[in-house]
Amino acid sequence: MRKICAVLCLLAAAPIVGAQTLRFDDVVRNLRNPDAKTRLASVKLLRDAKYPEAIEPLAPLVNDPVDEIQLETIAAELSFYLGQDVRSRRMVAFVIEKRQSAVAEAAFQLGPAAVWPQPVPRTLVSSLLTAIDDETPRVRSEATYALGVIARPPLDAAAAQQLVKALDHYDPAIRAAAALVIGRLNVTAAGDELIKAVNDSQAEVRYAAMRALGYIHEARAIPTLQQQLAFYKKGEGAWSALDGLARMGSSSTAPVLKPYLTDKDPYLRRSAAEGLGRAGDTSQVDALGRMATTDESPMVRLAACFALQKLGQNYVTRLVDLLTNDKLAQQGVESLVELGPPIAPQLYARLQEPQPQTREAIADVLGMIGGAGALPALQTVAADKDPDVAAAAKRAMARIRGPQ
Repeated sequence: MRKICAVLCLLAAAPIVGAQTLRFDDVVRNLRNPDAKTRLASVKLLRDAKYPEAIEPLAPLVNDPVDEIQLETIAAELSFYLGQDVRSRRMVAFVIEKRQSAVAEAAFQLGPAAVWPQPVPRTLVSSLLTAIDDETPRVRSEATYALGVIARPPLDAAAAQQLVKALDHYDPAIRAAAALVIGRLNVTAAGDELIKAVNDSQAEVRYAAMRALGYIHEARAIPTLQQQLAFYKKGEGAWSALDGLARMGSSSTAPVLKPYLTDKDPYLRRSAAEGLGRAGDTSQVDALGRMATTDESPMVRLAACFALQKLGQNYVTRLVDLLTNDKLAQQGVESLVELGPPIAPQLYARLQEPQPQTREAIADVLGMIGGAGALPALQTVAADKDPDVAAAAKRAMARIRGPQ
């Protein structure tokens, strides 16, 4: 890290020592202070200063001997990657009001589009991986999910192997979290261990492993997932198996998916529709068209619109219309991102929608798929009166422009 010579204005509110305002480099030095209270105060000060250059010097404190410092450090690191001012409606009282709450899993649920494109030091990834084996349950859970928020695929071979190892952790909550993070980070080397985890003693691990197999497109798992679907028949087990199959994008899964288009469980109908779209199976276009209009479940209607767009129909407008439902925002963002750059020009005008949640979602999507052509449209909402919309637009532009 380069030496900071000037007193940072962002640290103007720092504690006063000998009538002098603490400088950035002095605060960083205090991260190594043997006094735990001083280390904790320094972590809080760097977090509150919202200065991204603190990301790397903070990283070692993820493995501090004091739990409170570890948790505060993980929350601080997350705040750098989730924006200078964490305001999302979808995260209740993040680190601003409830700094000691478990926040990393909630951050993970926001999805990749919500993450600011800050550099990710290897030391931070390494520290989070090490903390997965921490003796304190809350620390290891926060570290696992924070890794899923902050790290970017592909992980290097050593880091990937360390994460895969967590699938055999003694804590089932960590085994399940590791499976979900493996899916998010597309750790394809985890295929064998995920297939093994489908038979884990704990249901939450089995379900997470089945879904992760779909995310990493592990085709060898298709027979295993079909067997699990036949075993569970209904409920979360069946949905997890079907969702895994639906994400494979393989034509061989279509015969298994089709019967579930009319299942009474909306989660199964959703996965079946999405899976047929990814598999390129056009035999159910008429049925999908009816689902997109008349299904009683909004998430199933959105899934059908996604599938029809994948199959060459023009359903982007209908899909975006469903984003007015707050509960569908994340599903809608993921679907639009998966549809990719070809649909980006159709989204520019939707940045002017009256509903702020729709403007925010479209800005997030364009940050992932829009490219330079989306910048003029995003610039128009960078000063949006809704702070979440403005933040999403700025985040999207930063991602498109790349490292500065």
